[in-house]
Amino acid sequence: MLEDRVETFDAIIVGSGQAGNPLALALAKQKWKVAIVEKGALGGTCVNTGCTPTKAYVASARAAWAISNAPNLGIDVPKSPKVSLKAIKKRKDKLVNESRLGLRKSLADSPQVSMIRGTATFLDKTRLKVGSRILKSYKIFLNVGARAGVPEGFEEVDYLTNSSILQLDKIPDHLVIVGGSYIGLEFAQIFKRLGSKVTILEMGANLISKEDKDTSEIVRAILENEGIKIICGAKCLKGKNKKSGGVTVTFHKDDNDKQVSGSHLLIATGRIPNSDLLKVGKANLEINEKGYIEVNSKLETNIEGIYALGDCNGKGAFTHTSYNDYEIMEDQLFGEKKRTLDDRIINYALYIDPPLGRAGMTLAQAKKSGKKLMFARMPMSEISRAKEKGETQGKMEVIVDADSDQILGAAVLGTGGDEIIGTFLTAMYAKLSYKKLMKSVQTHPTVTELIPTLLQQLKPVED
Repeated sequence: MLEDRVETFDAIIVGSGQAGNPLALALAKQKWKVAIVEKGALGGTCVNTGCTPTKAYVASARAAWAISNAPNLGIDVPKSPKVSLKAIKKRKDKLVNESRLGLRKSLADSPQVSMIRGTATFLDKTRLKVGSRILKSYKIFLNVGARAGVPEGFEEVDYLTNSSILQLDKIPDHLVIVGGSYIGLEFAQIFKRLGSKVTILEMGANLISKEDKDTSEIVRAILENEGIKIICGAKCLKGKNKKSGGVTVTFHKDDNDKQVSGSHLLIATGRIPNSDLLKVGKANLEINEKGYIEVNSKLETNIEGIYALGDCNGKGAFTHTSYNDYEIMEDQLFGEKKRTLDDRIINYALYIDPPLGRAGMTLAQAKKSGKKLMFARMPMSEISRAKEKGETQGKMEVIVDADSDQILGAAVLGTGGDEIIGTFLTAMYAKLSYKKLMKSVQTHPTVTELIPTLLQQLKPVED
């Protein structure tokens, strides 16, 4: 009787994120009958609660900052900017909806693709249950993403996440942020520039602990220069709602119990994969201690015919890595079967202003590699283009393998850093000797033109 209700497909994709949607269309192009299951809004994190909405807010915050900073460039502004979060949100919502509608049309225009709404759970290795429907396929692709994690001590308190904070239509009086990494720092600067008082509480000794200490210290200085209060080394964090409204966070620091109260609380302590929603045990899928679905370099899980793409596999937490997972999968299915995760060079950006662009290893990571290294660093304050723009905070740095002359890593923290890092990344993918880039002639006046100068300053790294 159960088998009579089963709907069979050539492929089932769970999640319409940045790997799932293009994969559905690619499979449909090959005349596969495809089911794509989505429990929320089309587009996944990037479209709905990640890149598109947050970078729209970054742009609005940058505009407010530019007006306030105009007197430093000789432009007299009579009044401070009047900020309307309702209007900023309306603009953001328009961008998000345009992206959703575009995705919906692309999928709807493909007769091979069936969109199924709901949460999918495994029944066994080939069958999934979605509501009252049972779907079956010998090819299942998991693109279920991740969500904000909430640490112990905050379960009963009113808090915001990276998703719900985007629904506010009034500027918080005082935004307290628990978590001093990428998401927390971006929202800290956004809301400070829009008019909030902002306090960041970080358990670790430094902000963005994955970065080198020098980078962390510069980022901290950038944010503190804008009036953001930062408290690192805050242990035993707990939240409590105030009867009068707002939230109080208590913590332990320097052998003392302390507290910070604010009108709003943002939890930004990391993300957890949505694999727990799938009931993966029914399919005997292997997950690691952090909940990520284990995959090999071809994105195959331990179960033949089941693959994991995007944030849920722990191999990258970015739109570009998720889309690259799709590209790897398409090549493995229909191409030369040569593309794998091993080809990928980690790269990302921290979208505070000025932004940080990162490609490859940090200096600390490179030192652990055992390679013979060369390293160079240059402050943005020495770069003419940065001085002309009045934006001299930050640095550029590069790490080179002294034996192979290959660039192992680079960081650009400063004006245009998120774009400029692409120059290093291109050289790394092309496996160019750093000397080729060092001898290149770049456009003047730009920040990029100082890359050859930076490379000329390479010196051996002492053990």
